[in-house]
Amino acid sequence: MTVSLPQGKRWMAWFGGLLLACGTSSLPAADFDPQRHAEARQLVEELAGRGIDRDWLEDALAEAEFRQPVLDAMAGAAERRLTWHEYRNIFLDAPRIANGVAFIEAHRAAFERARAEFGVPAEVIAAILGVETRYGEVTGRHRVLDSLSTLAFHHPSRGRFFRGELAAFLEIAFRQGRAPGSLMGSYAGAMGYPQFIPTSYRAFAVDFDDDGLRDLWDNPVDAIGSVANYFAEHGWRPEEPLYHEAEGPAVPPDGIEFNRAARPPAVPAAEVAAAGLEVPDVLDDDHRLLPVALEEGEDRWRYVLGEHNFYVITRYNHSHLYAMAVIELAEAIAEARGREPDWLEATDTTPEEAS
Repeated sequence: MTVSLPQGKRWMAWFGGLLLACGTSSLPAADFDPQRHAEARQLVEELAGRGIDRDWLEDALAEAEFRQPVLDAMAGAAERRLTWHEYRNIFLDAPRIANGVAFIEAHRAAFERARAEFGVPAEVIAAILGVETRYGEVTGRHRVLDSLSTLAFHHPSRGRFFRGELAAFLEIAFRQGRAPGSLMGSYAGAMGYPQFIPTSYRAFAVDFDDDGLRDLWDNPVDAIGSVANYFAEHGWRPEEPLYHEAEGPAVPPDGIEFNRAARPPAVPAAEVAAAGLEVPDVLDDDHRLLPVALEEGEDRWRYVLGEHNFYVITRYNHSHLYAMAVIELAEAIAEARGREPDWLEATDTTPEEAS
């Protein structure tokens, strides 16, 4: 059946068809074009004042597109909805362990230098890269420009934080001569082998192979050195243990706070023992610990007493589940390499001696 359209609508239908035929429907939506978006225009002014080319900034933001899936993903991070045994199974698989061994062997010199300069074991660095991106294999399928623009201007509670990340990202791309629309990452704007957010990239990335460029997207050597530097800058203590296993009651006891991720160990060993958890005899009563309770299944709990370096790992990702996944992957890699992990030994230092 033929439907007759009014003259104006017939012209619009013809023009729309012409646009489709020319392919212009695939052009960016320009959701953050500074000419139309006041907050984007303000960001341009701010960054232009730091010496970044104004036209480059305007072109970059005009290319950015709003992505609702980015906001949806932010609301469903795995650390907030999985138990320990579910979370662990994501990262402790045979290929990831074997590839961690191979990755260390392929870049042995870089790992040895990172250990010498920063004090971080090769297996711990490799485990970070293994958990984050499978050693650079999966670095993200979102355009960082789109993710950070969406979060900067539309996240309901963290817009200010992500605006800072967007500003840092644009500065990095400009200084390194990279097209911002070509750089891929996570839905939260994390980038490269180690999934650094832009402000961490700017603050902690290092040129570990001395080629004049801090490249975390394509250079595994820079990634190795940058992860080690990140830990060192956040207070990593070489040769100290990460945690102690502890027997405990059937369910986590009241009276002490478990899983205080991203905060230094604060619970005295005596207080942990009084709550019913086993504490290594070598620890002084005043030794500060980070008690962790891990749900391994229905009515089954595992207890871990985190040390200072456990806390440092949670500075990378603010989750006790993340820290344990990194630690267990590091242990599995060390075992596969035929090496006894040197972060399992009990410490006999008091807090004053360790500071």
